[in-house]
Amino acid sequence: MIHYSEALEIVLHHIRDYGREQVPLKKAVNRILAEDIKADRDFPPFNRATKDGITLNYNAVENGRKAFEITGILAAGTPASVLKDQESCLEIMTGAVVPYDADTVVMYEHLEVEKGIATLRSVPVKGQNIHPRGSDTRKGDVILKANARITPAMIGVLASVGIAEVTVKKLPRVAVISTGNELVDIDQIPEAHQIRRSNTYSLHAALCKEGIESMMLHLQDDKDIIRQKLDYVIDEMDVVLLSGGVSKGKFDFIPVVLQEIGIEKGFHGVRQRPGKPFWFGNHPNKGTLVFSFPGNPVSTYANYHLYFRPWLLKSMGVTVVKKSVTLDQEIRNSTTLTLFMQVSLNWEDAHLKASLVKANGSGDLVSLAKSDGLIQLEPREEIYSPGEVVPFYPIKELTYDT
Repeated sequence: MIHYSEALEIVLHHIRDYGREQVPLKKAVNRILAEDIKADRDFPPFNRATKDGITLNYNAVENGRKAFEITGILAAGTPASVLKDQESCLEIMTGAVVPYDADTVVMYEHLEVEKGIATLRSVPVKGQNIHPRGSDTRKGDVILKANARITPAMIGVLASVGIAEVTVKKLPRVAVISTGNELVDIDQIPEAHQIRRSNTYSLHAALCKEGIESMMLHLQDDKDIIRQKLDYVIDEMDVVLLSGGVSKGKFDFIPVVLQEIGIEKGFHGVRQRPGKPFWFGNHPNKGTLVFSFPGNPVSTYANYHLYFRPWLLKSMGVTVVKKSVTLDQEIRNSTTLTLFMQVSLNWEDAHLKASLVKANGSGDLVSLAKSDGLIQLEPREEIYSPGEVVPFYPIKELTYDT
C-alpha cells in the first residue's frame, strides 16, 4: 500500500484536457470559463448620476450662484443632453447620463425646489454623485479570467458585455457504477439480507454540482457480466467511478476484470481510513480513467472528494486552495494509517473550529449528512491537541455566520 500523498500524486499525473464548448449564458453557472473576457466598452459607458436631484456646472457655484432655473428632466435611458446655460440646471434621475457640460449632481434632499427654481441648501462638492465613465473598467480590459468557476455574479458581468454563448471547459463523460448482489434500487422494499443502493445516487448528485450528468449502472456479482458491461463502458466514457467489489473477498471481481480488459493499474490500496482498498488505473489507448472505490458509503464519498474532485478541478485548470481548520478537542492517531475523520464546523474567536462527528464506521451514511468535511490526521505518537491546525477537505458548501 502507498501513502495518501503518493496516491494523489499518481491520480493528478493523469489530468486530461477535454477541450472547449459553448453553452447558453443561462446554463453557464458553475461551469469553468475557458477564455479571458474583455470589456467591450468603458464601464460605465457614460458619466452616470448616482442620485435623484439636479445636475449643474460647478463654475456657477464658484461664481456665487445658489439658485438655478430647472429647464428639463433627464430619466435613465434617455440620450445625452446639454445645459441651456450655466445659470440653469436639469433635473436628473439615478442612472441617467450626466450632460456633457455638467459636472455635479445635487440630490433633492439638499435642495429647495419651488416654482421651477432649485436653490442650494449648502455648497456642494464638485463632481459629487457622479459615477465617471470608465471608472470601473476601460474598453479592452480583462474583466474575467479563464479557469474561473462561473458564479451568478459573473453571469451578470457576461451579460453586460453581450455574451449570450459562453466558452467553457468541456466536462468528461462519467459513468457511476455500483456492484453487489446485496443492493436493490431505491424504489424497492429490501429483504432482510439486502440494502438500497445509495452510493451511486450520492456520487451522481456530487457530479451534478460540477455540471456533470452521469450515467448510472448497477452490476451483480457475476464476473462475466461485469467484464462485458465494463468493457462497453470503457469504450463510451472518459471516467468510470466504481463503488464496491474492490476488496479481497471472493466476489470482489473488479481489480481482476479491470486488468483483463486492458486497464493499467496505478495502485491498489492506500494507507488511509476510510477508503483503504481504493483502486485507480487508466486505459493506455482509450485514455479512460477508472476510480474504483470501496463500497462503504463513507469510503466512497471520502475518496470522491480526496481524489476525483481534485483531479477534475486540475483537469479544468482550476487552482485548488488548500484549507485548514482548528481542532477543538484532543484526538489520537496511534494507527499506521492516515485518518480522514468527519467533522462539523463552527466559528469561535474568529477561528473555524472542527468538532468530530460521531460515526459508526464506514457504513454510517447518516453521519455524512451531519458532516461539513474531513480532517487529515497523520499517524504519530503525540496527541493532536485543541487549537492545533490540521488539513481540511470540505464535502459540502460552507455557509456560516461570523
